[in-house]
Amino acid sequence: MSAPKTVGILGGMGHAAAIDLMARIHRLTPRTREQDGIRLIVDSNPATPDGNDALLRGGPSPAPMLAAMARGLETRGAEFVAMASSTAHAFQFDIERAIGVPFVSMIEEAGAALAARAPGPGTTIGLLAAEGCLHSGLYQSELARRGLSSVVPEGAARDEFMDLLHAIGAGDTGPRSTRRLAGVGARLARDGATLLLAACTEASLVLTPETAPAPLIDAMEVLAVAVVDYALGRRALPPPFAWTETGPA
Repeated sequence: MSAPKTVGILGGMGHAAAIDLMARIHRLTPRTREQDGIRLIVDSNPATPDGNDALLRGGPSPAPMLAAMARGLETRGAEFVAMASSTAHAFQFDIERAIGVPFVSMIEEAGAALAARAPGPGTTIGLLAAEGCLHSGLYQSELARRGLSSVVPEGAARDEFMDLLHAIGAGDTGPRSTRRLAGVGARLARDGATLLLAACTEASLVLTPETAPAPLIDAMEVLAVAVVDYALGRRALPPPFAWTETGPA
């Protein structure tokens, strides 16, 4: 059996998501001894500009830093790159064109998992994602491409949801946060969602399939499963991004 491929992990915009993804990869990797694990090369830089601020308020873009970090991972030996942040995938184009190895997209992997789980075309997915991610339409576009529809928190419900994400990020991960997040999911279910997608680290921290008000898919878990599969050769990697002087090939 050949050695597992080396994985480059981009932290996105903070340590918590990178640590979460690494822990999931470790848990999902079959091994009889520690030496059987998958090599991970990680760049998680809290100084990366806030993607939500860039997307919503015109703040500094994290794209140049994320692209440079990805190039560094490739230079150090990464055979493919994955990123532990849904929102940062708004800058996926800049990352992919900066590297010559495949980029495994959390958005695309989650979209495929939802399409496989959906009972049929037109199924509505409730998106639990940070505001910048929702504003960018990342998951909405991916789901539409696969014949699925989506519903998101709107108005006061979105404000409440974002306040809750900030509280969870600050350490409030107790039962009250679980109940409040389940309430957001329940409203999405009332708005027609058949499946829920936990598309941010904070949602993954407090909401589980057991506590969710509707069937739940965790985007980070889907990405971790994909990373392990690709690293162990269970699935063929997507091709690297193709680029010409005039644009994407």
